[in-house]
Amino acid sequence: MFTCVIRYHIDPTKKDAFIRYARNWAEAIPRCGADLVGYYAPHEGSTTLAYGIYNIESLAAYEAYRARLAADPLGRENYAFAQAEKFLLREDRTFLKQVTLP
Repeated sequence: MFTCVIRYHIDPTKKDAFIRYARNWAEAIPRCGADLVGYYAPHEGSTTLAYGIYNIESLAAYEAYRARLAADPLGRENYAFAQAEKFLLREDRTFLKQVTLP
């Protein structure tokens, strides 16, 4: 099991668009096979950093999940929405493995 942390740099004037994007992923991600921890939008401090976090079983499961997400109607719509609205300035993925218990 590993955790994918997506760090987004967003246009601070389009935070509402990011929130819509995040809510769409909250529906599509679990349906496509990942365990969504959540999406996080700026509140205090930085107005440009946002995060999406989910768990997935393995790299093979990740590849299958990404294919399902790309084929999912809401997934395709959400990718297109982000491209059209241009609120995502940068997106970085980090894959982490939990090494301690909570």
